[in-house]
Amino acid sequence: MEENNKNTKAEEKNGKKAEKKAEKVLKEKIEALEKENAGLKESVASGKDDYLRLMAEFETFRRRSAQDRLDLVSSASAETIKGLLPVLDDCERAMAMLEESSDEAAKEGTSLIYNKLMAYLKGKGLQKIEAKGQKFDTDFHEAVAQIPVQDEESKGLVYDVIETGYLFGGKVLRYAKVVVGA
Repeated sequence: MEENNKNTKAEEKNGKKAEKKAEKVLKEKIEALEKENAGLKESVASGKDDYLRLMAEFETFRRRSAQDRLDLVSSASAETIKGLLPVLDDCERAMAMLEESSDEAAKEGTSLIYNKLMAYLKGKGLQKIEAKGQKFDTDFHEAVAQIPVQDEESKGLVYDVIETGYLFGGKVLRYAKVVVGA
């Protein structure tokens, strides 16, 4: 029986050693898996960050492309309208000359053409710069001459408009050429 006891104690001792060895191996495997898990989490976080940055860059590119397209269309429209401004000037000159004429049909026809053209261009965003009698403003007016005035209140005001100025989309398309009171 003593021998059985010794065998049992030896088995218990061997079992405890095997258990400790197994625990040690398990701890090492757990640590290795935790390190691997941390590495994978870091990799996923890095991939997610890269993805978000790429999406942000794409969104910026998309917005910039859309804005570039709008600017291109707007500049093309501005150039087309700028080309029609001499026609508007000619219509205004013709209407001024026809005021002295007795030909009502010519007056009415020229006025009709001018009004239709102006209505169309206003619908596209063209605006006249009102200048006569206004304070001279270099943001909208280009002084081509000065005229002496007697009244102090008239100094610095636009006395006459040589060429009408226009705004397109809130930006100056053509400055008004004016005579300023000095």
